[in-house]
Amino acid sequence: MSNGVEGNEERRRAADAAGPEPQGVPEPRPGGPDAAAEPEPATLVKAGTADRTEAGAGAKADEAPTGHPDAAAPDASGTPADAPPDSPNAPDAPETPDAESDGIRYERLPDAPPPILDGVRAKPPAPPGLATLVAAAATAVLSGLLLGDGLAVNALILALPLAAAAWFAARQAGRRPRRSSLCWGAGGLALLAVPVWSDAEWPTLLAVLAAAGLGALALHGSRKWSGVLLAPLGLVLVVRRALVWGWRGVRERTAGGGKDLGPMLRSVLVAVVLLVVFGGLFAAADQAFADLLGSLVPDVDGGSGVPWRLFLAVLGTATALAVAHTAAAPTRWDGLGPGPGRARGRVEWALPLVLLDLLFAAFVAVQAAVLLRGEDVVRSSNGLTYSEYAREGFWQLLFATVLTLAVISVAVRVAPRSGPRDQLLVRAVLGTLCLLTLVVVASAVRRMDLYMGEYGLTRLRLSVVAMELWLGVVVLLILAAGVFGARLLPRAVLASAAVAVLAFGLASPDKLIAESNLDAHRDGRTLDLAYLSGLSADAVPALDRLDEPLRSCALRSIAVPGAPWYASSLSQARAHEILTARPVRNHPCRDILTDDIHPSVR
Repeated sequence: MSNGVEGNEERRRAADAAGPEPQGVPEPRPGGPDAAAEPEPATLVKAGTADRTEAGAGAKADEAPTGHPDAAAPDASGTPADAPPDSPNAPDAPETPDAESDGIRYERLPDAPPPILDGVRAKPPAPPGLATLVAAAATAVLSGLLLGDGLAVNALILALPLAAAAWFAARQAGRRPRRSSLCWGAGGLALLAVPVWSDAEWPTLLAVLAAAGLGALALHGSRKWSGVLLAPLGLVLVVRRALVWGWRGVRERTAGGGKDLGPMLRSVLVAVVLLVVFGGLFAAADQAFADLLGSLVPDVDGGSGVPWRLFLAVLGTATALAVAHTAAAPTRWDGLGPGPGRARGRVEWALPLVLLDLLFAAFVAVQAAVLLRGEDVVRSSNGLTYSEYAREGFWQLLFATVLTLAVISVAVRVAPRSGPRDQLLVRAVLGTLCLLTLVVVASAVRRMDLYMGEYGLTRLRLSVVAMELWLGVVVLLILAAGVFGARLLPRAVLASAAVAVLAFGLASPDKLIAESNLDAHRDGRTLDLAYLSGLSADAVPALDRLDEPLRSCALRSIAVPGAPWYASSLSQARAHEILTARPVRNHPCRDILTDDIHPSVR
């Protein structure tokens, strides 16, 4: 803009030096009389903070001094248009748009980062085939019919069409299962034996969740920590896309073609109508056939209700499609794993861990006296009983074990790794910490054993002891990984957890609790009958050995419902036989259940 103003000033000074032009003589325009008329100046638009361009640069300067016919007229404010730029009344210089723009300059925003899962998700698979859709439909029907009455054999039954849907979808996508995936799938089916065997809800729920985790790992084929931990989440995140994927498959199959689904759907509908009509007629004609049919076919109008069963059918459909979609195009969760941390120097890395090793060693030295010499040391040192000593320290030792595992995981990521000497340092420091942690685990288990010997087993006490023992197994696996390599450590830890859950469920914890408390009662300990009466049907064989009226008071509160065959565990069947052979008597039990029973009370 400054060049245009300077040009105007020079032309004005040249005009003053040449003298005034004759009045009435118009200034000729370039191009002659036939030249095209000069276009009107374009409307100027401010383009934000863009560079300001020159108005009228390159155009003919036709300004004249004051009095010239073509002299610039003053604007509405009274300021001449050709006022010098230094004048306080000079108008603002007009701004022109960029020559290559449309009048408005836009600043380009940075591109949004891609979603975090774009790098690990597989390409969308082709619509599901007929076999996959049939397996998903079977899962939906069985879910609506069998899941409304509880979990037992029906969980194992439902696993079969789910596995079939995954198998067919993977074969259609050209994927072959690995041996590891087959092993994880077999482990998941084995865990479903827990609800078949046991009636207690807490080990059953734990086993079902563990089976779902192994199934997710079999579908994704993960090997690293990120894949092992995120594989179950993948089944939840894929549900929406799996439903759309399944609907596309249904639309393609019902639209005609070589594998048209329409005839099959019509055939199934006709078969259902025929079975319902003739089955109802035969059931009305013969009571024995009606009883047989009633034992085999679930009662849809029973206590669960039709809306609940419809919800279970929809849930089964979504689960089957999510499993099939994952089998056809699994998410590679291993790609999200964090890389190794920035390696630290030897002193920076080893000094905190060496001091921690010394602290653990001091604690172990103190615990050795308790583990070897027993009750006399505890009472002479602090005046506590064994039960008080165990109760005070177990939870702290449990948390110390968990924190130690966290410290080891962080230390491995930032450990020095420049050569063999660094590897030897890492193994020595972390190996010592793991060995001392095993002593801490043994001390915690010993403390809880003393406490349970005084007060008996409960669900919480048994669960935390099992948890502590499994943490000890994890420490042993970390020691093995330090010797043989950590490539198999994530899957080894998961396999150990699955084995622990399976063993815990098949051991029937409620039965162990009842038997332990009865044995302690025979040895002169008190009996918490109110707690024992709240156990599941697993405890019925043990409580059946009590004398009356304790037996009837303990068994009266244990619910053994007459569930259908597919929702009854073996433990429920055994309890039902016992209570049928020896029914519960009608004794007043309020005082018995609210007070601890001493051995003298029979």
